Amino acid sequence: MNHDSMQTFLIETAGVRGELVRLNRTWDALIQGRDYPQVVREQLAHALVCASLLSATIKFDGSLTLQVQGDGPLHLLVVQASSRRTLRGIARWRDRVTPGPLAQLFGRGHLAITIEPRKGKRYQGIVPLEGGTLPVAIEGYFRQSEQLPTKLWVASDAGAACGMLLQQLPDDAADTEGWRRVSLLADTLTPRELIGLESERLLGRLFSEEDLRVFDPDPMAFRCSCSRERIVDVFRSFGRAEMEAALEARAPEPLEAKCEFCGRAYLFDRVDVEQVFVSGVQPDGSSLLH
Repeated sequence: MNHDSMQTFLIETAGVRGELVRLNRTWDALIQGRDYPQVVREQLAHALVCASLLSATIKFDGSLTLQVQGDGPLHLLVVQASSRRTLRGIARWRDRVTPGPLAQLFGRGHLAITIEPRKGKRYQGIVPLEGGTLPVAIEGYFRQSEQLPTKLWVASDAGAACGMLLQQLPDDAADTEGWRRVSLLADTLTPRELIGLESERLLGRLFSEEDLRVFDPDPMAFRCSCSRERIVDVFRSFGRAEMEAALEARAPEPLEAKCEFCGRAYLFDRVDVEQVFVSGVQPDGSSLLH
């Protein structure tokens, strides 16, 4: 079984590329210590899978962020996938979240996909949140923003979050018959197969009559990019007076800054705060909590 991996494949005669992702330890690390209700966990799993699949379609060095925001009970999903095959994500909800279509879960909202290369210009596409499921909403995003036929299949359980993406290659846009044929084959895929079958066996079953080319899988992992240095930069932006006032309000306890993605906490006592505003000096970080 290809645990925590991304596998690229091509169906060359049909002009279709695909990605198959399986997340086990990555999914477990992302939800560890979180009290997400079952419905929220499922939507976060789908967002995690979709973001990882979308990031694999882009040749860049940087990150892709998938954000779903609305005024409903589940009001925020944010998942970030890097070109180095790392993932992180969070969900925010209020009141009781019950199973249902996107309009019931998120209310009125939007879907945003942001691409941030390490070098170059940031790009963001935003569309209304439409469709019964997150994969359907993303397919709509591609129709509106990218004009590139794209389909996704996702499934999750307590131990795994898995998905598959098909996308028509730009140079083969005229091959509508190949795209239709491959899409119909993929539509026979069941959630149980997506979660339970080893990647090459799954692809071989779906596309046994196609000219299938499968590449070596890339490992995936949960990793957060938070750091004490980044917290220091944020504190500096607040200014000395505001930070000293916050420290005074917490006295005798130190200030605590907690990363929303991984839960890691960074503590700053009075000496640390003073060092924040001393040019060229970084607090030593001895009070990092895990």
